[in-house]
Formats: sequence, structure tokens, C-alpha cells
Amino acid sequence: MSPPDSPPLVELRDVTKAYAEGDTTREVLSGVRLSLRRGEFVVLLGRSGSGKSTLLNLISGIDLASQGEVRVDGRDLGRMNERERTLLRRERIGFIFQAFNLLPTLTVEENVRLPLELNGQGGAEASVRARALLDQVGLGTRASSFPDRLSGGEQQRVAVARALAHEPPLLLADEPTGNLDEATGRQVLDLLEALTQKGNTCALVVTHEPGLVARAHRVLTMEGGRLVEVEHTPIRAMKEAL
Repeated sequence: MSPPDSPPLVELRDVTKAYAEGDTTREVLSGVRLSLRRGEFVVLLGRSGSGKSTLLNLISGIDLASQGEVRVDGRDLGRMNERERTLLRRERIGFIFQAFNLLPTLTVEENVRLPLELNGQGGAEASVRARALLDQVGLGTRASSFPDRLSGGEQQRVAVARALAHEPPLLLADEPTGNLDEATGRQVLDLLEALTQKGNTCALVVTHEPGLVARAHRVLTMEGGRLVEVEHTPIRAMKEAL
């Protein structure tokens, strides 16, 4: 893990996010503060609709804060244009979506290779990296298949491999083991944990999975639009937050 005095990889400063709903405004996040460093494995809990996915979207630059600052790798996302935020996501962030978001016209291997190719790392080296990751998630024999030939759990494993392909400094995951059986979920957890243990990657994971909570360095929960760090034991913390 990065030393406590090192600059944070992610920093949220009094972040508020509100949405217009007809003639009213609904505030989802209110004055959120957060600091994440390389090498941290942080779990985010909270009830459905509490703002967890909104927080991930703000940190990734998919959405912008209504007030406050979101900084990633020292850069204020609110001062960047859309292309700059896209490049930041491409180069510095891996995102595991709850809905997979695999490209149906690409094979499994091509989906995993995509982040590498977008960053100018194609060719044989990209194929070796993609196939190694597919082996690690138990899909080495499905490299030439298309996503629609895979089960939901298999598609999620491809999404995990794709997010890890370019070894991003920041990994954001929305229920990464939600569609996996216990054995495969454990494989994915091992991958995520190994990546952060190298000290170069920070993972922020939204989950209801006890195995992920037990492995976390820190456990956070969304309460009334604010982030609260949980000080209880992980399993008890999860039960109280859901």
C-alpha cells in the first residue's frame, strides 16, 4: 500500500450530485469526501438506490459532480473536457460493469484485448496477455466464442478479464461476483486481490459478497447520501449496512 503521506490516487472534496426530476431536484450524494491510495482494496456497501453506482460514475468521469471536486491521479475531472476524461478512463481506469457491456461483434479474446489496443498495445503481446487472463478466469477455451454464446456468469468473467487487461492504477467494480458461482467468484477475488497487492492498483468495489468484505482494507457504506467508514468487523458491518 502507498505510504500515508503519498498523494491520493482518488480524492473527492465535498462532492454533491443532484438530478432534476420534473420541478424538483433530488440530491443523491451530499458533501462526500473520500481519499483512496494505490494498493488499497476498498469495499462499498449500501442499500439499493443509495448512490453507490452514482459514486463510481463520478470517479470514472462518466458523470460529473454538481458541486465539489473529483480528482483522479491529481487531475480535476470537472476541469477536463469529454475527450480528456475518455482518455483518462482508457489509460488509467478499469471498470467492471454490472451489465457486462461486452461488444457483441467481438470475440471473447478481442473484447479482452480491446483496452490494450486502444492504448496502442496490440499484436502478439496483447493476445498473450488476453489469453493468460482468460485462463485465470477459467475461460481459456472460449477465446474465439462470441459473448452471446456465453452464460451470464461467463460474460461477467470476460468483463473482469477485460478490466484487468491494461493493469490500470484504478479499478472500479459494480458487483463483480454477483453472477458467479462460489468457485469462480473466489478466482475473481484472488485476481482482484493480487492486483492490489502489487501496490500499483487501487480497487473500489461495490458488493454484497461476504468474501469481498472480508478481504477489504477498508469498508465504506452510503448513508443518507454520505460516505461513512465502518469500524465494526466486516461481516457485522455488511449486515448493518444492507
